Amino acid sequence: MSRFCLEVKGKYACFTRPEMKVERVSYDVITPSAGRAIFESILWKPAIRWQVEKIEVLKPIKWLNIRRNEVGKKISTTSVIDVMKGKSSNLQLLIEDERQQRASLFLRDVAYRLYADFELQDDSKHIHNYSKSDTKPIGNENSYMKFAEMFNRRARKGQCFQQPYLGTRECAAYWRLVENSEHEKQAIQLKEDKPLGWMLYDLDYSNHNKPVPLFFNPTLKMDGSIDIPSIDSDEVRR
Repeated sequence: MSRFCLEVKGKYACFTRPEMKVERVSYDVITPSAGRAIFESILWKPAIRWQVEKIEVLKPIKWLNIRRNEVGKKISTTSVIDVMKGKSSNLQLLIEDERQQRASLFLRDVAYRLYADFELQDDSKHIHNYSKSDTKPIGNENSYMKFAEMFNRRARKGQCFQQPYLGTRECAAYWRLVENSEHEKQAIQLKEDKPLGWMLYDLDYSNHNKPVPLFFNPTLKMDGSIDIPSIDSDEVRR
């Protein structure tokens, strides 16, 4: 059973499929990486890694076709580095000259319950000699309970490091901490399981210079839930 649960909703969402090179087309539901980012917006530390374990879809999947103005290019990293070194380079970007109008397929009126937990990372791994049910830290500044209490305190108060969003920054996410999900409203009910096809799971940052996308093949079950495998599971593929 996941230790933490957030209810997340928004008027619009777009979890962009990476295979769509020009137009933005959303997945049917929120991706694990987008869910992880919402938890990280409330509490992120180098010592922990969030893992979304389950998603519940609370509202029927609805679509919205829109056209948006986007900028077709960005200032190159090389130009920025040149200017930092005192060289002459053009950092000007005229939006009117680079504007492009693109069609997008968004989700509308979305709501999810996200179940997640975190594990300690790197030099914190040596303190895994205690249970997550412990009520007191064991003397190490990176104890599990320290971060758990910190997350719950911040989530109850509505505190976050940055505004969470649903796929793209213009799709703001409104969230609240769910402390007893058994008494919350039920997810949508389907007549049969619905395969969602291959979906982006997350990015593997083992090589920070060249992150590798990870994919999995989820199914939206009849009770409106999606089980998310762990990142080292055989179900997650490169």
